[in-house]
Amino acid sequence: MTTDAADAWKQWHERRVETVSGPYGPLALTGTYWLDDHPDGRFPGLPGIWTPADGAVVLTAAETDGLTVDGQPFAGEVRLAADLGPTEASRVAYSERRLVVLVREGVWGVRDFDPASAARRAFRGIDATAYDPRWSVPGRFTPYDSRRTVRVPNADGVERGLGLGGEVSFVLDGQELTLTVAVRDDGSLWAVFGDTTSGHSSYRFRFLHPSAPDAEGRTTVDFNRAVLPPRAFADHFICPFPPPGNVLGIAVAAGERNLA
Repeated sequence: MTTDAADAWKQWHERRVETVSGPYGPLALTGTYWLDDHPDGRFPGLPGIWTPADGAVVLTAAETDGLTVDGQPFAGEVRLAADLGPTEASRVAYSERRLVVLVREGVWGVRDFDPASAARRAFRGIDATAYDPRWSVPGRFTPYDSRRTVRVPNADGVERGLGLGGEVSFVLDGQELTLTVAVRDDGSLWAVFGDTTSGHSSYRFRFLHPSAPDAEGRTTVDFNRAVLPPRAFADHFICPFPPPGNVLGIAVAAGERNLA
């Protein structure tokens, strides 16, 4: 083990804890409301009327509702696109709460992030295994000829499409293994995976973010930095389960395992 790598992992883990426990981190999510489930446009405990309209959400509210839009007290009607930035930058707020507009496969919804959530108050940390160099191995990314979409179950019981850009192959514990991955906007990779510890000594599935591959497809597969999905912090996230082939037949005793 190199001291530099272990120290870097420790700093990474500390930043992760700070991020998930922040005022608008995943622990703050107290509700996800799909407009199709609320035809009257009203959500429990939230003011305003929210209705879908031609690729957007229309919010109608009175001044007495106490909502703000773009930092200003709001009354009337406003058309809202999906919020793509950080939660704290969402257009609509209700006191300290942030109301985030999202869309999944054409279905619109609103998420309620409350810094005073019970989960955030109860948080005691993340159970993570200390850095071990044997869990960080070289990998090779092979892109698909074109982006593929597979249908996978999500944690909320709904099957949705998961976009995949290629495969990462690597050797771990003498075994040749492969993960199918998505390619993010910055070129880095994202995998949803399970292993033989899933649902036992670790959460039922986890996320992995290999670095952006170089021109020859080389990347690093570092399970020390396997992370819990947002669903581990709040039941209101819809996270996808691993796609076919992404449940490894080994015990990955590394990275984030569960909430402490």
